[in-house]
Amino acid sequence: MAAFGTLPQENSVGKSTLNRSGVLALFGFGIKVRMQSGHLEIEDGIGPERRKIRLARVGHGLKRLVCISEDGFVTLSALKWLADVGASFVMLNRNGKVLFVTGPTAPSDARLRRCQSLALASGAGLHIARELISQKLAGQEQVARRELLDDRTADKIAEFREELSKADSLRKISINEARAAGHYWGAYRMLPVNFPRSQQKNIARHWLTFGNRASVLTGSPRRACNPANAITNFLYSLLEVESRLALCAVGLDPGLGLLHVDTPNRDSLACDLMEAARAHVDAYIVRWLTTGTLKKEWFVELPDGACRLTSNFASYLSETTPTWARAVAPVAEWIAQTLWADVRPAPSERPPATRLTQRRRSEGRGNEYTPTIAQPSHPKNICAGCGTTTKYGQHCPKCGREISRQKLIEIAKLGRIIGHGQESRKKQSETQRRHHAAKRLWKSSATTSCPTEEEYVRDIQPRLGTITIRKVASTLGISEPYAAEIRAGRRRPHPRHWQALAGLAGVSSM
Repeated sequence: MAAFGTLPQENSVGKSTLNRSGVLALFGFGIKVRMQSGHLEIEDGIGPERRKIRLARVGHGLKRLVCISEDGFVTLSALKWLADVGASFVMLNRNGKVLFVTGPTAPSDARLRRCQSLALASGAGLHIARELISQKLAGQEQVARRELLDDRTADKIAEFREELSKADSLRKISINEARAAGHYWGAYRMLPVNFPRSQQKNIARHWLTFGNRASVLTGSPRRACNPANAITNFLYSLLEVESRLALCAVGLDPGLGLLHVDTPNRDSLACDLMEAARAHVDAYIVRWLTTGTLKKEWFVELPDGACRLTSNFASYLSETTPTWARAVAPVAEWIAQTLWADVRPAPSERPPATRLTQRRRSEGRGNEYTPTIAQPSHPKNICAGCGTTTKYGQHCPKCGREISRQKLIEIAKLGRIIGHGQESRKKQSETQRRHHAAKRLWKSSATTSCPTEEEYVRDIQPRLGTITIRKVASTLGISEPYAAEIRAGRRRPHPRHWQALAGLAGVSSM
């Protein structure tokens, strides 16, 4: 969860602190959220490094107010102001637990909640649980195949997903989910986590890979011991928040679960809804870890070895909440409509409104509703050598070549001109067919002498830094940009290339 930031905070007043996502994260001590002269006045920060923000009712742009602290106060008039403008208030503690969520309320139908409470007996609960886990496994399969480049794990998950159609109880559904999770998170274990080269000597070794999903401190994902799992836990907390808000908006009780057992202090149905959208969070994290660079000052290691996010970094991650809201919205509406089928309403009554996606309004206008979930951005302007935040690209004058803005624009324009032509698409198709043929040939002739994944991460990849990018590209028959990603450890090539890379790195025992 979030630890307190140690960097100076800018003192700001007004709506300039809100970005396009409409999310404002508060942290520090003595947080104050109150009304002052008709404005919402907010104070947060640490010691003398505090900021004050005042938001008017018009043009404020606020959608989520996320408080990552347990010290301060919020007045009743401030909560009313948030409800009036349609904004939500979220409170998280420092250990990653969702303490408080409130958002705009909507009229609910008691008959829908009654059907929700009887869903496990009517058979609707089994149908919903099977569909939620099916969507989860489908998303995990896509992440394993497209982001992790692990076809073997993806095929295994696809097999477990096919078996769901035969599951006639919640227990069998949970067993299939658990078996698929073992293969899925096993593919993450050796995923490299990139820090600037100048910081790697001061970073614990277990921080440089994703590692096991279960923490050694708790035996569960809670209290993560490395940055990758700490980021995952925090984003999952944000996903839980959006799941609660979505279920309340469609008139359901987030506490009456189907898959998760009812326990105190947990909204089980919100946890059920999260399952269908977890893959969106996973894809965001894997894409970040394989193409970007983390910074050591974003994390704090506690005395017991647990890893926390600093408040500045947690505030940045909080800006991704609109994406997770769009991910859970259509699933929450589908659950409400599925339960509504057991209500047996009068012919004149309409099914629950689609307030979250506005799907029925789009269809009424003759448009086909297609959900679009764009992945949020992540910091891409961090130099992989020294960790300096650069203005353009990942290169800086201190440790590499500097690319000017005009040069980047010329490269982008040239890529758009060349990449969209018919001849270019033909060449891309030929390249893809050639790679697929090579993969099939490798699978049919693979021997036990090929390096394993652990040997590649431990022995081969660390030695590629001494090999030129051009040499790696010519040996593997790939492009130089992709070769640069492989040499830096941000991408992992197909296993058929590991033997050739072992030869380049001088690992003769492979």
